[in-house]
Amino acid sequence: MNRIFGSSGSKKPKPTLQDAINSTDARIASIEVKIKKLDGELGRYKEQMSKLRNGPGKNAIQQRALRVLQQKRMYEGQLNQLTQQTFNMESAALATENLRNTMATVDAMKVANKEMRKQYGKIDIDKIENMHYDMEDLLEQANEIQESLGRSYAVPDEIDEADLEAELDALALEEEEEGTSYLADLNKVPDFVDEPPVELGEPSAKEAIRTTAS
Repeated sequence: MNRIFGSSGSKKPKPTLQDAINSTDARIASIEVKIKKLDGELGRYKEQMSKLRNGPGKNAIQQRALRVLQQKRMYEGQLNQLTQQTFNMESAALATENLRNTMATVDAMKVANKEMRKQYGKIDIDKIENMHYDMEDLLEQANEIQESLGRSYAVPDEIDEADLEAELDALALEEEEEGTSYLADLNKVPDFVDEPPVELGEPSAKEAIRTTAS
């Protein structure tokens, strides 16, 4: 039966808010064109009345100008109403878009929160704390090993400065004694020399005997 009368079972989609805004904007543009046309007529009537004297002719033009002015005021009222409607619809569209963005943000935060809970559920805080403790123990052991390797075996832990000065004085005294002994050995007469050394200008004993015998 519906096919006979040409109706179809499919329903047309309802106009959206943006469709309503576009339709209203088209009506506003049409009314603005009509207002401009009426302004042109009023301008011509004004010019004609300025050239005529008071009388029936001027009165007739004045009556036409009044009717045009009434139409203009009516269109201006419609224009104000449509402009307010457009403003309200655009505000509603903006609020709807903001709400959609808010819902999208909330959904994204829910997904992120769920994913974070899943990831944090894989982390054991106790194991991390134990790992920190193990790391501290290893660092302490490493420091002990370094201190052990850097230990000095020749120098005692505590050194008395007075003992060091006494030891230095003793070393200096030994050096002086060694120097004196060395000079004494140089002045000592070797064992193979029969006579002591003679100073320059004095004859030796053998030379004196030779001189006496001759």
